[in-house]
Amino acid sequence: MEKAAVKQILFCIFFIFLVLHFCPATSQEVEDERAFDYEAWSTRGPARWGQIRPDWRMCNNGTMQSPIDLMDQRVQVISTLQRLRRFYKPVNATLLNRGHDMMMKWTSGEAGYIDMNGTQYLLQQLHWHSPSEHTINGRRFDLELHMVHQSRTGQLVVIGINYRISSSDFFLSSMETHLQDIANMSYNSQPQKLVGIVDLRQLNIRSRRYYRYIGSLTVPPCTQSVVWIVLQQTRPVAREQVRLLRMAVRDGSATNARPLQRKHGRSVQLCNDQVTDQDKDSNAGVPLN
Repeated sequence: MEKAAVKQILFCIFFIFLVLHFCPATSQEVEDERAFDYEAWSTRGPARWGQIRPDWRMCNNGTMQSPIDLMDQRVQVISTLQRLRRFYKPVNATLLNRGHDMMMKWTSGEAGYIDMNGTQYLLQQLHWHSPSEHTINGRRFDLELHMVHQSRTGQLVVIGINYRISSSDFFLSSMETHLQDIANMSYNSQPQKLVGIVDLRQLNIRSRRYYRYIGSLTVPPCTQSVVWIVLQQTRPVAREQVRLLRMAVRDGSATNARPLQRKHGRSVQLCNDQVTDQDKDSNAGVPLN
């Protein structure tokens, strides 16, 4: 075996060990986001999140914070040792206006899971940020979807998908009526709506390359040791769909994207996952490819 291959394998083993055994992330994102905002000048803005509550101090003091810029010139390109596979299924979902973003949530484990290196991470919720929080080679995109997963032991894995203004996104098209209904509800409470059966396989994730690094939640409490998987390939979205996501929230802000954070020497991997497409209706699951 070539030295380069051995080095790559050892690096991946170390990364897996670090993810699974070093300070697993157990704190989920807050569901009521009205205690903070995204205005740079505000006393509740991103630079001061860590001062609002004692359990949010990581937002200011953490050295593994997200989002970051993902630069191809500074990543280690690897071929993954095992497939990263997704096993989602159609189940009832609820849309919730958290105060600064729209979140879709399920009862824990009902919506399925991803399998990473033999560990199952149950899908908890997904939500949207506009513009994107992560940048790729310095470029910011129009929208970013976060799919938050958690293992039985509390480790968090978030899949990030970036979108560019182009044609309509099919999945968001199916949500438009529900988003408009929430936009018309009273903002005094947290508007939410049961939207019925949602089939996440309609997201039709297709990307053979993705970035992987250890970071944090991008909203308070900014919990660290979160494994981030950000797809390199972007998806199309209509300008009106991005506008509707912000209109449904009605927080008076034009953005809900946290500023880029310092890397503090963290390594970023660009993974080449050479897997073949499978039938998305297969009981064997669907590879994240």
